[in-house]
Amino acid sequence: MTIRHLFTHTSGLGYGFTNPIVRDFKPRPGEEYPVGPLVFEPGERWLYGTSTDWLGRLVEKVSGLPLEDYFRQRVFTPLGMADTFYFVPKDKEARLVKVNRRLVDGSIVREPVQPPTSGFTPVGGGGLSSTASDYLRFTRALLNGGELDGGRILSAGTVALMGQNHIGTLGVPAQKVAMPERSDDFSFIADGRDKWGLGFLITADSVPGKRSAGSLSWGGIDNTYYWLDPARGITGVILMQFLPFADRKALALYDAFERGVYQLASR
Repeated sequence: MTIRHLFTHTSGLGYGFTNPIVRDFKPRPGEEYPVGPLVFEPGERWLYGTSTDWLGRLVEKVSGLPLEDYFRQRVFTPLGMADTFYFVPKDKEARLVKVNRRLVDGSIVREPVQPPTSGFTPVGGGGLSSTASDYLRFTRALLNGGELDGGRILSAGTVALMGQNHIGTLGVPAQKVAMPERSDDFSFIADGRDKWGLGFLITADSVPGKRSAGSLSWGGIDNTYYWLDPARGITGVILMQFLPFADRKALALYDAFERGVYQLASR
């Protein structure tokens, strides 16, 4: 397994909600498997999983810093992201939106267990709390070649490399999920033909009224989504904070939001 496999989700590592093998894996007494089972040999195909968590561990090993400290020094402070944390300060906790869930009857209820704001081990693939305005500063910096308002986090060449296809002839297929309470099945713009860069889904086809071909995007488990459209110079972030991921009404709102952004941009 290589670092590039981790960046491109071709490592063979999955999540419990994206693969039944990972979901059902139970080590025998006395055995420990901190990484979990490989679903396939690295490089064989694409599967969304814990790869980014391990990239976070690598950042800590190489930098010698805890992940939050590294991000604070190298990303959050240079970009003026004052509301982004793994460990949310007590004076900001009241601003956190609770995670909710849509039930099968359509009603929305609060999740009984909320994401922790302290006392956990940060990982590269999740756990940050932020705001739409902060995250937009991050996506705007990427859209601007790694710099925003005088704060640079990456070189323009690195950002360009991140947006290139790094999975060759492989495609990013629709995902049949293994834990419906966490996520609905989810698909992409062009299932099986969309590509993956270094951290991004790459849209193969332009969508009328929406993003251009070559746009970069991804999302978070609580129906939080973003995209960057380098061809049009447009980026958007929408945060909904409820489960399951890829909820059909959430996706419909995301679609309407994106179309509205492009309508405004065309005026």
